[in-house]
Amino acid sequence: MNKILIIDDEQSICSSLVGILQDEGFTPVTATSGEEGLERLRDESPDLILLDIWMTGMDGIETLQKIKEEIPDQIVVMMSGHGTIETAVKATKHGAFDFIEKPLSLEKVLHSIEQAKKMSELVEENRALKESIAKDSEMIGTSGPIKSLKEQIEIAAPTSGWVLITGENGTGKELVARSIHLNSQRKTKPFIEVNCAAIPEELIESELFGHEKGAFTGATAQRKGKFDQANGGTLFLDEIGDMSLKTQAKILRILQEHKFERVGGNQTIEVDVRVIAATNKDLEEEINKGNFREDLYYRLNVLPFHVPPLRERADDIQALTKHFLEHFCRKEGKKVKAISEDSLNLLASYNWPGNVRELKNIIERLAIMTVDEVIKPEHLPTVVVKSQSNGENLYTSIANQDENFRAARDQFEKAFITQKLEENNWNVSKTAEKIEIERSNLHRKIKAYGIELKKG
Repeated sequence: MNKILIIDDEQSICSSLVGILQDEGFTPVTATSGEEGLERLRDESPDLILLDIWMTGMDGIETLQKIKEEIPDQIVVMMSGHGTIETAVKATKHGAFDFIEKPLSLEKVLHSIEQAKKMSELVEENRALKESIAKDSEMIGTSGPIKSLKEQIEIAAPTSGWVLITGENGTGKELVARSIHLNSQRKTKPFIEVNCAAIPEELIESELFGHEKGAFTGATAQRKGKFDQANGGTLFLDEIGDMSLKTQAKILRILQEHKFERVGGNQTIEVDVRVIAATNKDLEEEINKGNFREDLYYRLNVLPFHVPPLRERADDIQALTKHFLEHFCRKEGKKVKAISEDSLNLLASYNWPGNVRELKNIIERLAIMTVDEVIKPEHLPTVVVKSQSNGENLYTSIANQDENFRAARDQFEKAFITQKLEENNWNVSKTAEKIEIERSNLHRKIKAYGIELKKG
């Protein structure tokens, strides 16, 4: 914060403030009327304005209103020799940052400027953070399925309808949820995410609804739940298909009544929350199996969205690759690498069973581990390069072979394990955890299939 505009019709006040501010290293600019102050504002773009309330012609409150109409984030400190609580409240309501009384003291002026400087830094940090979130939530691609998805988001986001997002693992369901929130009327309110599959059954009610002190062993203080935290904003329930029937019943009640009680409490809490749910399961099939409530499904499925797998939007693979490559190179402080046309073609023709998440992980590894400035086919994971046979991916090739089911399954399993090992830098323990099998079982399969472990 350097340039300060002083708007006061008393020349002596202007001169006095100019001297003080120059001594403190600021660049002061003056105006002796509200009209002149608005002109100087447009010409000088000051970091802070010191504005007198009682001026002839356009007074300070009217000037403040016009300043805020032009530049809503402009920081303005009001000054007055006839200050009253009513005047200070009025100035604050119109967006004044602070109110200081005349005669002005050096300490009060500098203190107010210092506080304004801190506020300005917070505003800028918040703006940058919002821009970063918006950029991270950008949906990359121009393929037909993605264009259609973007159009659906544009239509549905401004409404208050609940949303159910379906799609395979790694397709970007959370990205769609964030995009809906950021384009909604709730975008300035919280976006709270809950991974229903990652929370133990005995803790999920406390996580969602909060708990009162002493509700259970270890509840040493009252805790707000996710519904509370998301009040006024959006609650994203990821992997809702993994939620128990008991919790589903409580979720349904909240969606119907917009109120709940914390665990161990009897006080009813009302909330205004837009729920966006996501799942990689076929919920209609789960309903038939008795694992999901039909009434909750129809309550959530007001605005259905389906996120296509990457293999159905292959035209976007090159754009996604370049986007991730630039992102990770900049994140790691490296010069942005180029990628050869042959490499892009190989990536574009791979089947991507792990969808966008798999592509993102591979590009991050290439950005970090590739020493050369250009990523060539020899730098790509072997599973990508070797997965093609006469234009077919590995899985299609296996299916087309004249083999029985057991042999095809074994080939698939070998290819799958090899790919996952490579993705996890040939770390057996990490791979076992990722694909959710016992480490000893994975070791047996590696040995049985003759998979050669490479050094990570």
